Amino acid sequence: MKFIVSSSYLLKQLQVLGNVINSSNTLPILDNFLFDLDHNVLTVSASDLETTMSATLGIDSESKGSVAVPAKLLLEILKTFPEQPLTFTVEENSTIEISSNSGKYALAYAPGAEFPKSVNLDDPSVTLVPADVLATAISKTIFAAGNDDLRPVMSGVFFQFSPQGLTFVATDAHKLVKYARTDVTASQVADFIMPKKPLNILKNILGTSDAEVKIEYNDSNATFSFDNYVLMCRLIDGKYPNYEAVIPKENPNKLMIDRSQFLSSVRRVAIFSNKTTHQIRLKIAGAELNVSAEDIDYSNKAEERLTCDYQGDDMQIGYNSRFLTEMLTNLQSDMIMLEMSLPNRAGILTPVDGLEEGETVTMLVMPVMLNS
Repeated sequence: MKFIVSSSYLLKQLQVLGNVINSSNTLPILDNFLFDLDHNVLTVSASDLETTMSATLGIDSESKGSVAVPAKLLLEILKTFPEQPLTFTVEENSTIEISSNSGKYALAYAPGAEFPKSVNLDDPSVTLVPADVLATAISKTIFAAGNDDLRPVMSGVFFQFSPQGLTFVATDAHKLVKYARTDVTASQVADFIMPKKPLNILKNILGTSDAEVKIEYNDSNATFSFDNYVLMCRLIDGKYPNYEAVIPKENPNKLMIDRSQFLSSVRRVAIFSNKTTHQIRLKIAGAELNVSAEDIDYSNKAEERLTCDYQGDDMQIGYNSRFLTEMLTNLQSDMIMLEMSLPNRAGILTPVDGLEEGETVTMLVMPVMLNS
């Protein structure tokens, strides 16, 4: 088995696949890349058993075969090469030899047959989503997903597909984000919960792609195919909470304010908040918003006044500044709307401008009890 490939081209693909490999694996074979060669097509795969990703490379070869090559060692050596063709030759003595312009390097390999086989989806449902839409949907929601191992369904992003549109939801019970598109639709109704790790990998490579992503899914697995990549992952098992029930429908108090001004103010004032609760207080009266925080233990306090456009009753409400900061950072609009009903009910944050046709973003943040 022998093939020739460009060093930088191979490195670029392997760096993407390397994100799949865990730093510590239960099976030693998972520390390798699987190289599967079929004449001029080289398929490289990486897996952690839950997520498997492969990239197809066009190369120069006339042989067939498969070997598992140590990932860390291969990535380290490839990073040091300037752009040049590299020749990979599989030797009889269980080593694979790499020949460059300046030298030869030998790595031990394992038989390709030892590498876990990826699952084939039987009769999957298929939906096509533009890469930029999927990348936006992931980055808008993934930060709100939980980290609680006891509630695994909340540690992923909920995908809901229907002929009316696509909806992506993430929540950790303190904050919730719902991102919806009516300009992209699916042929039938389906929903599934995607884990964070494959979504982070997708988010990083979809941003540079203008392809359509083909999403195939059944009850237990989903596959994302685009450009020369295929990412397959096991879905999170369980029923997603009824998120629509927690979004308050009646919110008579509406506050409209400049997003970056509000974000800067929250960031500054939060420095003076209690280090365990991160609590800040919003006091709204007329066209004035008062943002304050106090850490009684250290006698630290801060207060800022902002002008805003407010319709509703005068009110005081407390929020965790970290959640508010995350949400405001994640929105791209110039103006935002914060809708509230009572100081103990969730507030709804939405962008006023900057959205594409058919795109909606709804963020929900739970208040914290104010100690008066």
